[in-house]
Amino acid sequence: MKELLYLKDEQLKDLIEKLFISNRETFSDAKKILDKYSIGLAHHKAIHLISLYKGISISELLKRLKITKQSLNRVLKDLIKLEIIYFEKDTKDSRIKHIFLNKKGEKIFLEIFNKQKKRIYNALLNSSSEEVINFDNVLKKIING
Repeated sequence: MKELLYLKDEQLKDLIEKLFISNRETFSDAKKILDKYSIGLAHHKAIHLISLYKGISISELLKRLKITKQSLNRVLKDLIKLEIIYFEKDTKDSRIKHIFLNKKGEKIFLEIFNKQKKRIYNALLNSSSEEVINFDNVLKKIING
């Protein structure tokens, strides 16, 4: 643990590589399912957030994905065409659209989630509770810069 107090560039490079590889492996599990439905990683990100935040508005989805309106529009058009999502207008402001997954969208989300869950669950299960808590805290700090 003391070596962490003196992180060298090589250790940071190693950590970045591990983050890259863990991300690649976790999302390669999903890739087979995405390919089955002819959708990609951008679609997966949108599906994940729409499932997590049921009824998310388009503007909130844009903020969370940190992409352009044009990019989101392309993804949403594909998801509509594949009959994965639907919209409902806001009851107070009809300019605001809320996005939901339909049954097919929920099915796709669960297929991907269950596949990814196996890898993550096994890693967490084979870790101590302290390691899990510390890992979560470190991830939050990486995310928040």
